Amino acid sequence: MTKRRAQSSVSRVRGRGAPRRPSSEHWLLLLGVAVVVAAIFGSLTDLPWPAATLDPRRPQRLTMAEARASNARVPVVTAKRRAAARFRFKGGPAAREQATECLATVALYEAGEDRDGQRAVIQVVLNRVGAAGFPKTVCGVVYQGATRKTGCQFSFSCDGSVTRRPEHEGWEQARRAARRALAGYVYVPVGRATHYHTDWMVPYWRASLVKVATVDSHIFYQRR
Repeated sequence: MTKRRAQSSVSRVRGRGAPRRPSSEHWLLLLGVAVVVAAIFGSLTDLPWPAATLDPRRPQRLTMAEARASNARVPVVTAKRRAAARFRFKGGPAAREQATECLATVALYEAGEDRDGQRAVIQVVLNRVGAAGFPKTVCGVVYQGATRKTGCQFSFSCDGSVTRRPEHEGWEQARRAARRALAGYVYVPVGRATHYHTDWMVPYWRASLVKVATVDSHIFYQRR
């Protein structure tokens, strides 16, 4: 046998003995078996399937009833509620009048004609003026983020409510409440709350704060 024929024979022998690569049909069969095994395992145990990770900043699409039920499960921690100090306005008559209008506007558009609701909203604004991370003026707090499409602190200031839904009733009541608050009146039930929302929504920041009060359909929170 010549050297060339011997090499050819060796090559054919090695070719027949070399392992074959799995075909696509084999991979599909293995995948099917894995799915069946996983399904059987899941049916025999109480372990839930992994859920997708939710973005905490993305609003959850809950019905009104679901949101209210969720909020009701969060307890009001009155022991954590801190008393608010009397607000001391620093400014002249013109600045005070401007602050009064800002307070009256946010109170009216956020709480309507509800007297306690207006007082609670006003107290939140004044609490923010004295808290870290917020503007240091009344109007600055009320209209914080109003020039952005998203991110305003009070929805009326950036959703077009002032032009689309002009309020006519309750202005005098709101102005009286604003003047009293600037003169030092404290609405005690909400303490030093800096955040609130209506009970038919669940904001992403709820879990990071302490629920300290409820006033009608509004829920109030304080920093931990």
